[in-house]
Amino acid sequence: MPRLLADLSPLRESRQFRLLFIGQMVSWLGRQLTYVAVPYQVYELTHSSLAVGMVGLASLGPLIVFSLIGGAIADAMDRRRLLVVTQVLLVLMSVGLAINAERTHPSLWPLYVLSALIAGLGGVEHPTRSAVLPKLVRRELFPAAAALNQIVMQVGLVAGPSAAGLLISRVSVASAYWIDAATFGVIIVTLLRMEPLPPEGGGTPAGLSSIREGIAYLRGQRLLISTFVIDLDAMIFGMPRALFPALGLTVFGGGATTVGLLYAAPGAGALVGALLTGWVTRVARQGLAVVLAVLLWGAAIAAFGVVGWLPLALLLLAVAGAADVVSAVFRNTILQLTVPDALRGRLTSVHIAVVTGGPRLGDAEAGAVAALTTPRVSVVSGGLACIVGVAAIVRWAPELVRYRALVYSNTSAEQSAERPEEGVTHG
Repeated sequence: MPRLLADLSPLRESRQFRLLFIGQMVSWLGRQLTYVAVPYQVYELTHSSLAVGMVGLASLGPLIVFSLIGGAIADAMDRRRLLVVTQVLLVLMSVGLAINAERTHPSLWPLYVLSALIAGLGGVEHPTRSAVLPKLVRRELFPAAAALNQIVMQVGLVAGPSAAGLLISRVSVASAYWIDAATFGVIIVTLLRMEPLPPEGGGTPAGLSSIREGIAYLRGQRLLISTFVIDLDAMIFGMPRALFPALGLTVFGGGATTVGLLYAAPGAGALVGALLTGWVTRVARQGLAVVLAVLLWGAAIAAFGVVGWLPLALLLLAVAGAADVVSAVFRNTILQLTVPDALRGRLTSVHIAVVTGGPRLGDAEAGAVAALTTPRVSVVSGGLACIVGVAAIVRWAPELVRYRALVYSNTSAEQSAERPEEGVTHG
């Protein structure tokens, strides 16, 4: 029987991976409360989808700058220590949001400023955490470990927004921020119990020359670049989350709970998709899998934009989420197994800037188009533009579709993914 359920071997074999997995799951759940509370609070204060979209745009600059800096730092020092520092600073940001929300008349500017700082710290944390993953598990188990990481993310994306909607409607916006701050304590404890995680070779001193070295390596890797560009295409044109408050409160005639369900639906589909990733270690055409997944994402988003029945809308968002998680697993696998460890922090920082920056650009794009037309037109046009973009990317970088990796077996510990520089097979 072909394996369908996610492979738990990385959790069984690696104590280091288990600790990171547990801490990340709890803190990520808490962080989703803030990711829903901020746009909801902005919309309540302004009644403008454009203002909601601008939260993402305000975060983009710090995210990109700190991602590049964070990747260089991650290749220069103990990555575990760097993760602890970022968690402590993120606690302070959540406390600041909670204090502002507790005021009788909350200010709008802290929502933009603190969200930008959170994005900047995420730009340091995410590449650091991703860069350590290949050191925690055997190489042939990396796709399974990447899928488990996706399960962590998607559990948060499902449970977090749903809990946020209930907390906001029944308690307060501030309660979401306070709970988020408390959950960081768990990951700080698990990180302190892990062994040090220095980069191979002792690290490369952080600085502009270090950043330039990473960019210079990427410049000649069109396969890697294409994985970044195709994700940008999906997120910029096909990410409608900035419109969820407006759609939930107007088109679907609900309140905070409906908005929370819209935010949770893509994560629900992605969670199901991640739980059924037992097959990913046997896929050789990983680039083709990415292309097909992004096409499905765009089609599901476009269809979501034309329906008016909430259950069907949630189902289409779930389908989009399932497609996105497949794309994420294979894009991350291609990146992590084709980049040397000494450069992994810097190259992962570019990946993280794309993965987290794309949705923020998408927020701005969706909000701007909705302001000029309607939220529904914004969603449909974005999904169709995503599909057109995939066709253009495949034409520009056919090696993405042709890329083949060695297929792993459960018993072969010696096999490794084929690196592009070692001669990617084409078919």
